Amino acid sequence: MNPAENKKFSHFFNALSHPVRVEIVTELLKGKKCVSDIRELVDVNQPNVSQHLSVLKTGGIVDWHQEGKRKCYFLVNPQVIKNILDTLKESVSVKKN
Repeated sequence: MNPAENKKFSHFFNALSHPVRVEIVTELLKGKKCVSDIRELVDVNQPNVSQHLSVLKTGGIVDWHQEGKRKCYFLVNPQVIKNILDTLKESVSVKKN
Protein backbone atom coordinates (compact mmCIF):
# COMPACT_ATOMS: atom_id res chain seq x y z
CA MET A 1 0.00 0.00 0.00
CA ASN A 2 1.08 3.55 -0.52
CA PRO A 3 1.15 6.32 2.12
CA ALA A 4 -2.15 7.84 0.92
CA GLU A 5 -3.92 4.47 1.27
CA ASN A 6 -2.36 3.94 4.70
CA LYS A 7 -3.69 7.32 5.83
CA LYS A 8 -7.17 6.56 4.47
CA PHE A 9 -7.25 3.18 6.22
CA SER A 10 -6.02 4.77 9.44
CA HIS A 11 -8.86 7.33 9.37
CA PHE A 12 -11.35 4.54 8.67
CA PHE A 13 -10.27 2.36 11.60
CA ASN A 14 -9.87 5.35 13.91
CA ALA A 15 -13.49 6.24 13.17
CA LEU A 16 -14.57 2.82 14.43
CA SER A 17 -12.37 2.93 17.52
CA HIS A 18 -14.90 4.45 19.94
CA PRO A 19 -17.86 2.56 21.45
CA VAL A 20 -20.32 5.40 20.75
CA ARG A 21 -19.29 5.49 17.09
CA VAL A 22 -19.71 1.72 16.82
CA GLU A 23 -23.17 2.14 18.35
CA ILE A 24 -24.02 4.89 15.85
CA VAL A 25 -22.83 2.75 12.94
CA THR A 26 -24.86 -0.20 14.22
CA GLU A 27 -27.97 1.99 14.31
CA LEU A 28 -27.24 3.30 10.81
CA LEU A 29 -27.11 -0.29 9.54
CA LYS A 30 -30.88 -0.24 10.14
CA GLY A 31 -31.26 2.79 7.85
CA LYS A 32 -30.61 6.52 7.65
CA LYS A 33 -31.12 8.57 10.79
CA CYS A 34 -31.20 12.28 11.54
CA VAL A 35 -28.97 13.71 14.26
CA SER A 36 -31.84 14.07 16.74
CA ASP A 37 -32.83 10.42 16.19
CA ILE A 38 -29.24 9.27 16.69
CA ARG A 39 -28.96 11.37 19.85
CA GLU A 40 -31.96 9.60 21.36
CA LEU A 41 -30.78 6.13 20.34
CA VAL A 42 -27.26 6.45 21.74
CA ASP A 43 -28.19 8.61 24.73
CA VAL A 44 -25.43 11.17 24.15
CA ASN A 45 -25.88 14.94 23.95
CA GLN A 46 -26.27 16.52 20.52
CA PRO A 47 -22.87 18.27 20.33
CA ASN A 48 -21.16 14.97 21.22
CA VAL A 49 -23.18 13.09 18.58
CA SER A 50 -22.17 15.70 16.01
CA GLN A 51 -18.48 15.27 16.90
CA HIS A 52 -18.72 11.49 16.53
CA LEU A 53 -20.53 11.86 13.20
CA SER A 54 -17.80 14.22 12.01
CA VAL A 55 -15.15 11.57 12.78
CA LEU A 56 -17.22 8.94 10.97
CA LYS A 57 -17.54 11.26 7.97
CA THR A 58 -13.79 11.95 7.92
CA GLY A 59 -13.25 8.18 8.00
CA GLY A 60 -15.43 7.79 4.92
CA ILE A 61 -17.96 5.68 6.80
CA VAL A 62 -20.98 8.01 6.75
CA ASP A 63 -22.33 10.80 4.61
CA TRP A 64 -25.37 13.00 5.03
CA HIS A 65 -28.08 14.89 3.21
CA GLN A 66 -30.37 17.70 4.26
CA GLU A 67 -34.06 17.05 4.98
CA GLY A 68 -35.52 20.47 5.64
CA LYS A 69 -33.58 21.78 8.62
CA ARG A 70 -32.36 18.33 9.62
CA LYS A 71 -29.11 16.59 8.69
CA CYS A 72 -29.70 12.91 8.10
CA TYR A 73 -26.82 10.44 8.03
CA PHE A 74 -26.39 7.14 6.22
CA LEU A 75 -23.62 4.59 5.77
CA VAL A 76 -21.59 5.05 2.60
CA ASN A 77 -21.09 1.29 2.20
CA PRO A 78 -23.27 -0.59 4.68
CA GLN A 79 -22.25 -4.05 3.45
CA VAL A 80 -18.58 -3.38 4.19
CA ILE A 81 -19.44 -2.16 7.71
CA LYS A 82 -21.71 -5.16 8.31
CA ASN A 83 -18.97 -7.55 7.17
CA ILE A 84 -16.37 -5.89 9.42
CA LEU A 85 -18.65 -5.95 12.48
CA ASP A 86 -19.72 -9.56 11.81
CA THR A 87 -16.07 -10.61 11.46
CA LEU A 88 -15.14 -8.86 14.70
CA LYS A 89 -18.09 -10.43 16.55
CA GLU A 90 -17.02 -13.85 15.33
CA SER A 91 -13.40 -13.21 16.32
CA VAL A 92 -14.34 -12.03 19.80
CA SER A 93 -16.70 -15.00 20.28
CA VAL A 94 -14.00 -17.47 19.26
CA LYS A 95 -11.46 -15.98 21.68
CA LYS A 96 -13.86 -16.23 24.64
CA ASN A 97 -14.38 -19.97 24.18
